[in-house]
Amino acid sequence: MAGTGGRRERLRAETTAEIKQVALELMASGGPDAITLRAIAREIGMTANAIYGYFATRDDLITTLINEVYTALADTVDTAWQNAPVDDPAGRIQAWAQAFRGWALANPEGFRLVYGDPVPGYQAPAGGPAPDAAHRVCTGIAALADAAWPYAERRLPAHSDFQWSDFDDGLLAKVRPAFPDLPPAGVALALRIWGHLHGLVSLEIYGHLRTQMIDADKLFQEEIVQLVRSLGIEPEGRRPSPASG
Repeated sequence: MAGTGGRRERLRAETTAEIKQVALELMASGGPDAITLRAIAREIGMTANAIYGYFATRDDLITTLINEVYTALADTVDTAWQNAPVDDPAGRIQAWAQAFRGWALANPEGFRLVYGDPVPGYQAPAGGPAPDAAHRVCTGIAALADAAWPYAERRLPAHSDFQWSDFDDGLLAKVRPAFPDLPPAGVALALRIWGHLHGLVSLEIYGHLRTQMIDADKLFQEEIVQLVRSLGIEPEGRRPSPASG
């Protein structure tokens, strides 16, 4: 009996994994609105009623997918950040950026699910589909700005006068406890850094660079080097101290 139960659990796990993979493939080929339980059942060769034994609703499936995808991304960028030397702010920013792009290129469907067009009609659970992962990625981006802030604050224009009231309360609830010394302009810097990283990766994932660049990797590497330098940090050991001129 134990063997039968183990086999049943293994088959269920395999079918659940197949359902999730087919859902991502449908989204990649037909957009977010292509994800329906009936379409997935048809692709797998199951009856529509049978698939409800795995996910009660389409929204349950979407929530599971987002949570798994977002958690994988958070794990990837967290590991890259933690493995970079603490006293190397440029290296830590570059490591986070490389990990983010690498994950996105390896998981384009997951990237589109998290950062692309929303799935039509999807109702997320209270607190969001992946609150822990979202918090980790958000604070990870803020960590980029926090690492650069001792250098970057000297380069901000005189009119950089952001106030706490300029930001969403939900964002501040994540960032301020983690980085209490980061001022409003530092939070704005985090969003600007995010724009640099996310913008190029999005263009690449959605194929917009395909006809523009032979080597998209070269463009991304140059963008990150210039981003780091714009923050007042020189890569490869040539960076000044925060107190220097």
